[in-house]
Amino acid sequence: MLERMSWLNEPGEWSSEGGVLRAVTEFRTDFWRETFYGWVTDNGHFFSLPVTGDFTAEVVVAAEHTTRFDQAGMMVRADARNWLKSGLEVTSGVVQVSTVYTRGFSDVSMAPVAGFRGEVAMRVTRFGAALTVHCRSGDDPWQLLRLGYLDLPATVEVGVMCCSPERAGLRATFRDFRVGPPISRDGLE
Repeated sequence: MLERMSWLNEPGEWSSEGGVLRAVTEFRTDFWRETFYGWVTDNGHFFSLPVTGDFTAEVVVAAEHTTRFDQAGMMVRADARNWLKSGLEVTSGVVQVSTVYTRGFSDVSMAPVAGFRGEVAMRVTRFGAALTVHCRSGDDPWQLLRLGYLDLPATVEVGVMCCSPERAGLRATFRDFRVGPPISRDGLE
């Protein structure tokens, strides 16, 4: 699937081999709009493909986090003003999962990862105008992190993202990326 994907803000250093994507972030990259900080930035690295209709996308993410706000995870994007990103992020001195919904303005939520072992499986599902975000460590059960409203066009870009707002050089690894039919609504618990 990686061979069908393309970059928004391609990093200078990246590779794709055997279903594993590795990327190294450029200096001061991020996706954010207005809220609290007052700035708009849309220069994070996003590797994606177009997907139409409802879906579930999954990937396993690992990154060498060292600096506040280092991020690596997933993104669903209609345009620069309407998107979701979720992934591992250093906040308050520890790696957590952050989820940002952006509808002209960004919001963010943070959640610890139960049983975090250095990598996390992420899952984003679209149900019409609703998006859910789940994560898990190893074979643990999926943990619902967020269910939110995001009115998107029928076709959106879906993929993986990484950024480092305060430095360059975050090394992120993504494996087993796939997109398929949406999970059952019963799988939201």
